[in-house]
Amino acid sequence: MEIFFTKELGNMESRYFSQYILAICLISTLLLALPQARATPNEPDEFAQSILEKADDIRFPRESFQVDVDIRTISQDRSDDLHKYRVLSKGNENSIVLVTEPVSERGQAILMKGRDLWIFMPSVNQPIRLSLSQRLTGQVANGDIARANFTGDYHPKLLRTETIDNEQYYVLELTGVDRSVTYQKVILWVEQASFRPFRAEFYSLSNRLLKTCRYENYEMILGQYRPTRLIMENALIQGETSILEYSDMKLRDLPDKIFTKNYLKRLE
Repeated sequence: MEIFFTKELGNMESRYFSQYILAICLISTLLLALPQARATPNEPDEFAQSILEKADDIRFPRESFQVDVDIRTISQDRSDDLHKYRVLSKGNENSIVLVTEPVSERGQAILMKGRDLWIFMPSVNQPIRLSLSQRLTGQVANGDIARANFTGDYHPKLLRTETIDNEQYYVLELTGVDRSVTYQKVILWVEQASFRPFRAEFYSLSNRLLKTCRYENYEMILGQYRPTRLIMENALIQGETSILEYSDMKLRDLPDKIFTKNYLKRLE
């Protein structure tokens, strides 16, 4: 009887073990057949990518264009500061920023090609290399005005959806493609119904919040409702705010030859 019981137990264990191995194989096969739930950093989520592309198309046209930008910086311990610029942009990869005010800085020009920046000053013979993250004026970095191309600079991921004042928003996390971008991380709120950018948070490499931005005063410009006012607030120093006002945006034929260092001196 004991010998029979032992033999039968061995047969049962053998059957259970075989079934266990079979189950593991089936589960492994199913897991391999399933699509990946999350995109890798080098493969942005397609849905988040489409949201970001639509938001970028609202911010600025894809065609070559010209726009004037007034930047007023307000601070608790300093008088208001006003700078004016004219931006020439072609395809979000090439742009020139011309200083029009103050008069003491007139003649300065910033050239952007891809994510490379140079500044030309009349008192200096050769253009000087800049970075996108360097401050232009107030809370505005070079990249904020010279390169407004979230789609080309960041890998997007949809974090969640939020309801704000009865409006539904997508909340995207944008991670920089490399360290040359203006900010290493951006959290962007995009209105679901219209894909309009609503607000953004900009972070450093150490994940420190640097500034926030609100996109306001949408107007019909070149066939699209676009934000004409940006409010940038310093997250590190209370009371420091820069207000960007965009005006006189128009399409303009911009030949490639003007986006060169040698041509900067000839621009007006």
